[in-house]
Parts: sequence; structure tokens; C-alpha cells
Amino acid sequence: MNNTYRDAWGIPHLRAGDPYELAFAQGRVTALDRAWQIEVERRRATGTSAAVLGPDAVPWDRFARQARLADTAERCLHALDDETSRWVSAYVDGVNAGLPEGARRAPEFTTAEADQHDVAQPAAGHEAAGHDGAGHDGAQAAAGVVPGRWEPWTPMAIWLSHHILFAHFPAKLWREAVAERLGLEAVALFAHDGPGTGGSNGWLVPADRTATGAALIAGDPHRFIEDPGFYQQIRLACPEFDVVGLAVPGVPGIAHFGHAGSVAWAITNAMADYQDLYRERLRHGDGGVEALAPDGWRPCTAHVEVVEVAGEAPVEVEIVETERGPVVMADARGETGRGRVREALSLRYPPRVRRDLGFAALPALLRAKTVADVDRALDRWAEPVNVVLAADTDGGLLHRVAGTVPVRHPDNALRVVPAWEPGHEWGDRHAPMPRREVRGVTVMANERGIAAPLGVEFAPPHRADRIRRLLDGSPRWSAGDMAAVHTDTLLPGAGALLDLLAGLEGLDGLDGLGPEAVRLRERLSAWDRRMDAGSTGAAAYAAVRAEVVRRLAAHPALAPLAGLAEGVPEVFRPWLALTPRVAYALEGLLTTDRLPGLDRAALADLARAALEDVAARDELTGVRWGDLHRLAPWRALPSPAISLPVDGAAPVEAGLAGDHDCVLSTSSVPGVTHHCARGPAARYVWDLARRDGSLWIVPFGASGVPGDPHRRDQHPLWLRGELVPVVTDWDRLTLDPT
Repeated sequence: MNNTYRDAWGIPHLRAGDPYELAFAQGRVTALDRAWQIEVERRRATGTSAAVLGPDAVPWDRFARQARLADTAERCLHALDDETSRWVSAYVDGVNAGLPEGARRAPEFTTAEADQHDVAQPAAGHEAAGHDGAGHDGAQAAAGVVPGRWEPWTPMAIWLSHHILFAHFPAKLWREAVAERLGLEAVALFAHDGPGTGGSNGWLVPADRTATGAALIAGDPHRFIEDPGFYQQIRLACPEFDVVGLAVPGVPGIAHFGHAGSVAWAITNAMADYQDLYRERLRHGDGGVEALAPDGWRPCTAHVEVVEVAGEAPVEVEIVETERGPVVMADARGETGRGRVREALSLRYPPRVRRDLGFAALPALLRAKTVADVDRALDRWAEPVNVVLAADTDGGLLHRVAGTVPVRHPDNALRVVPAWEPGHEWGDRHAPMPRREVRGVTVMANERGIAAPLGVEFAPPHRADRIRRLLDGSPRWSAGDMAAVHTDTLLPGAGALLDLLAGLEGLDGLDGLGPEAVRLRERLSAWDRRMDAGSTGAAAYAAVRAEVVRRLAAHPALAPLAGLAEGVPEVFRPWLALTPRVAYALEGLLTTDRLPGLDRAALADLARAALEDVAARDELTGVRWGDLHRLAPWRALPSPAISLPVDGAAPVEAGLAGDHDCVLSTSSVPGVTHHCARGPAARYVWDLARRDGSLWIVPFGASGVPGDPHRRDQHPLWLRGELVPVVTDWDRLTLDPT
């Protein structure tokens, strides 16, 4: 028997007799609280989301089919040990049990259609539901939005769907283009942790630096802000373990951030490179499709699938897989001139090669009592590759990398490599993974650090350095003090542009600035470099920065990089768009002399023109950063052809503090938009002295049900950088009758 309790914020606390009952309860409560969210994620993972979301979802569905996400998940499930497989299946059974009621609570579904019969009917086999888009999902789309039945592999497909782009393999297309057009030396000038990355902050304060004499672990994962949120606050308790943490809706257990009472753990993205792109030569013959390998032409698997699209005709997708991996795009070089031979790019990624998503680590983490237990559990971790911090009540501390990184030629990590040339094959996985002894305050923020041997591009050091300086500023820290670190808005990287502006009049050959531009420059010189929501100086800086980015992206020196995204699958375009690349690399581009045509004088001239232009527009009087920097969360809504009474259909927008390289990392795309789509998807403080002394927060709230009192009750606090207490006393919880 299992019971669900709720705290004052509606956060579910689950109690069951064993781990399998508990997994069932977790699946069921997730279906009750997040039915629409996990339905969308199931469809995205299986490439069937366009049947509900419409034409805009076709590019993702095409990629999900071509990359074989669902098929890979099914393979990984079959390779699991019996115990973990049973545990995952129990979660899926709970989801299927909770979906009828969950769908009735969520107005995104057509409640008249979402009855027990519709939900419980299995799809017409895996190929029908997950691969060709026909059968259960497609047939029901016209009648209404109906939640499909989950398969035992569905949580694994969702996990893979969330993380398939985490290692940024499309960046290899960008690096190759930069090397070809501007030279290999220019590649490093654009290195940064975006676009579209999943960064994070995390830090560990050891016992001798805390007010309680026990360690603290705190941080915030940075992801695209989704409504409802990406992370699900939850507690999982049974006789074997009792863990609070941040789960991913649709996935059992507590993978990334958890506190088991005697031990706690947290992660950030290691920025490792573990996915490869191969340039393939393909030909069609009587025997089907073949690909050129180092030892000659080899057969491929190939078939056609159909993506159903709400309101439009279905779309056919060719699925081809070589010995390297599935083909994910046609090569821009097109036909090679050798008869029927064409070129394409294939993706090789560890879960498909090794049939392992690391799910065996998840129940092991729940059972962990000490840092040594966490360490052993993480030896089974696979996807994605993370940097981990952990601490226990006996004084144990851990700082390591966990995941699967293949051993291969260094060129594989840098660019697209030819499949027909030897030397680019994969060897075994990197082992052991890097680790360091914890000595004092330890910070992880996607910078080039412990994971440096495993990656190519890392985040600038600003966030990590700033967190260390903040923590060094006090001899003792408490859980409540950590909010000040979470919300720090200093922008260290602003110096490059401000210094350039400050030196304009001192350069020979330049006319003096106009009076409006002089006044604007004086405002920027006096600005404290904090991206506070109420700061007019921050707004002025952002406006000038945006204009500099636009002008720099349009400069003839970078013209060879314009238009790279044309003809490329839409999923990959963020990595090839020039303006975002310039925006995130601005600090380096403004301080280099390695780009022909962009020497110091040319950059100063560009900055002067930008400053004059912004000053002349006179649009900044009284404008604060929060007036420009507004939250634009992603929310999956059904096709407009389906009328739904959903409250708040337009994105919720609120003024935010912070910026990309602040500790409070709320990312816009300078030169494109001031709006923020990425930021802290949660904040947490794990207190090893007393778990009830821990704190956390998520954007919006614990429920994904419109109209629920806990749908948005945490959001005002999240906006202000506040945290709510973690409650673990069962007497302070309320039994949920559902």
C-alpha cells in the first residue's frame, strides 16, 4: 500500500512498502500532477508530437525519428538488469494508472475522449506508436488530444530526448565552417557554453566553513524555462530509503539533485564531448542503401516513416542507419558527382552503441547512505556526462565526473570526420573518470576544470570565479545565506565592451563623440556592472551591447559565416546562427587581433557607431533592465485547430535580474532579443546538518494543472530569488485523498 502526502506547497511526499510500490506511486502522482507535460514529452521522444502540436513540431519529430531515440531506449531497456527493469516498469504502470484522472484534470486534453478505455488501449506495436506515427497516436489526434499508453521503455526515451543535444554535437558543424572560412585559429574565438546548452552552478561548502559544522551543497541548474517546470520537487520514502530531491517528470527516481538524510548530491553539465558526426557517402543499389567504410561499401538499414501533422498532410521521413550510426541530415555538399553517390551526416552516440543509458544508477542512488555509495552508483552512470559534488554526515566528500565518454581520435571531438577514412573508430570508454580531492570550498559551473580532458568548449570562468569570491567573503555560511549567492548579478564580462567604449576618444583618427553619446558613455562608466532588474545602467549597457553585436555580425570580416543555417535541419540551426554566436563570444571578439579586418581600430569604430546610434534613438530614458529582460517560458500547446480552455495560454512574462555570465544566469540572446528563455530551472540548498534545514524553489509551482492552487504559488518567490523550506516531518504533511 502506498500513500501520497503533500506539504504547504503541494509537493508530493510518497510513502510505500518497497521500492517497486514507491516507483508505481511516483509514476501515478506524476501522471496526476503533470499529465499534459509528460504526454508532450512522450510524443517528443517518439517523434509523434506534430500530431498534436502541429507543423512547428515537425523538425523535432523528424530528428527524433532519424536519431532513433525510441528504438535506442527500447534497446537500452532490454539490456537492463532484471531488478532495474522491474523498477522502471513499476513506474510506467503507475503512469498508466494515473493518466485517466490526470487527463481529466488537464484542460489541454479533450476530456470527453480521455476515458479509461482510450488511455489503456495499447498502441499497435512499437513500430506503429513510436516509429511511423500511425496507429493509436495519429488516429486519435483528429478526435481530440488523448494520452497514449506508456511502454516500459518510455521513461528512457524521454531521458534521451532531453539530453541528446547536451553534448552539442551540432557545434562541430560550426567549428568546421569557421575553420574552412576563417582559419583554424579563429575557432577558439567563438568558444562558449551555448547556444542551447544546459549549464548549471553548484558549490560545496565543507563543514569547517558552515554555521552548523556540517557540509552544505547548493546550486541551480540552468535550462530552458518551461511551464510547467522541468524539475519536479518530490520525496520518495520506503523502508530502504527516504530521499527528497528534484525528479524529471516522466523518469523514475531522483537523478541529479537529491538528499537522502545522511548523504546529498548535485551535478552540473561536464561539457564533455561524447557524440560524433561522420560524413557518409551513400549509394542506392538493388540491395538497398550502402555506405562507404574504410573497408569498402557496407549495407545500411533503411526504411520510411510517416509523421502525422495536426491540420496538415503527413510528412514522410527516410530513416537510414550506417555502421557508425543513424543519418541525421543530408550533407550540404549534396551530390558528389560520382553517379548515384550522395553525402550525409550520421550521428554516433554512446547509448545507441553501448545500449546503456545508465538507468541502473538511479535506484542505486536512492539507496545511497554515504558518499562511497553515491560514488559506486555513479560508476554506472552513462548519459549525460556530469560533474558531481556529494557530501555525507560522516564528513565524506566527493568531486568527480560521471558518464560515458568514448576513446577516439582527437579530430572526432573537433569536427565532422570522414566515415570512409580509417582512424576515427571508437575504442573503449574513458576510465577512470576524473576526480579531485575536496579541499575547502569547491565550485562547479561548466568551466574548464575537472572535466577539461573530456571536452572542447567550456563556459567562461566568470560564474565559477565569482561564486568562489563570494564564498571566500565570509568565514561561515548557513543554508539561508545561499540565496545571496544564487542571485548575484555582477557581470564580470562587461569589462571588454566598457573598456573599448572608454578608450574611444584616445584613438588616433577618430572624431569626437556627439554630446548624447558622451552622456551615454558617462552613464555606462558610472554603472556598477550589476544586471539588477531595476538598473537603468544595466538596460543602457544591454542596448549598446545588442547594437555592437548586430554590427559585428554584419561586419564584412564575418561575412563568410553568414547564412550557415540555411538548408540545415531546424534542430541544428541555433548552433549555426551567426548573431547568437557573436553575442556569446563578444568578450573574446572584442579583445582579439586575430581576425583580419577586425583590428582594434576597426572594433573601436564599430563600437563608436553603435554608441552613437543608441544615443540618437533616445529610447532609454527611465528604462530598467527588468523592463527589457522579461521571462519567456516555453509551453507546449496543442495545434490551434483544437480549441482548448487553457488559462494563461500566452507566455507568462516578468522582469528578471541577471544575465548569461552572471551567477544569476538568466540568458537572453544579445542582438536578437532581450527576453530570457534560459535560467535557473530550480534552486536548492542541501543541509547535511539537518535535512529540514534544506531549501529549494522551482519556477511556477509543483503542479502542472491549470487552476490548481500550486500551479504558480512558488513563482513570485522564484522571481525574487527566495527559497522555501524542505519539509520532511510527516506530522507536518497532509494526506492526499487521491
